Order: sequence, then structure tokens, then C-alpha cells
Amino acid sequence: MPESTVLAADYFQSYSVVGLLAVVGVLFVAVAFGAGRLLRPVVPTPEKLLTYECGVDPVGEGWAHTQVRYYVYAFLYVIFAVDSVFLFPWATVFAAPGYGAATLVEMFVFLGFLAVGLLYAWKKGVLTWE
Repeated sequence: MPESTVLAADYFQSYSVVGLLAVVGVLFVAVAFGAGRLLRPVVPTPEKLLTYECGVDPVGEGWAHTQVRYYVYAFLYVIFAVDSVFLFPWATVFAAPGYGAATLVEMFVFLGFLAVGLLYAWKKGVLTWE
């Protein structure tokens, strides 16, 4: 048998193991949900059909006004968390030979965009806590 046929058989055999595990996993979840559906008691009461809000009976409407500044803080946090995610790999590539000047310029462009965004947020007064 040629060597390429043996390599192809090994290649597909490893994928068949992954496929078999996926099928077993799906069957396990399906059996667990089916058993839960068959074994659970079904006694609907008004209390069970009531919306649950942290142990407190719901009061008023389902609509609540939330101030947008909390979303802005979360958005700024995500921006600077992504910044740190890009800075650490950049530092390892920057140390590699042949990448020094190009990666330095690219990182300063990236940090410039972040600085402009931070300056915009500061000018709009987003960073002041009221």
C-alpha cells in the first residue's frame, strides 16, 4: 500500500474519533434532557408561572430606564482591555529580529487611535463621574 494512502487513512481515522465523540456527546445531552422530561413532576401553579426576579415579586412594568453612561464605561473598558490583549503579543514580536521599526510604527498608529478615542471621551465629559 502506498505511503500516501496510509497517511490519508490515519488522517480520516483521527477525524472519525472526533466525530464519534461528538455524536456520543449529543446523545448524552439528548438522553439527559429526555430523562428529565419524563421524570419531572408537572404541576403548574400560578406561583410557578410568575416571573422570577431575584426572589422578589415583580412590581411595575418590565421596562426600566438605564443611564447610557454605564454602557459607555463598559465600552471604554472593553477598548482598553483589547488594547492590552494586542500589546503583549506585540512586545514579543517586537523583540524578534527584522520586525523592529515596522512593528514600532504600527503600534504607535494603534495607540494613536486609542488616544484619539480617549481624548474624545474626555472632551465629551464621559470620564467624569457624577
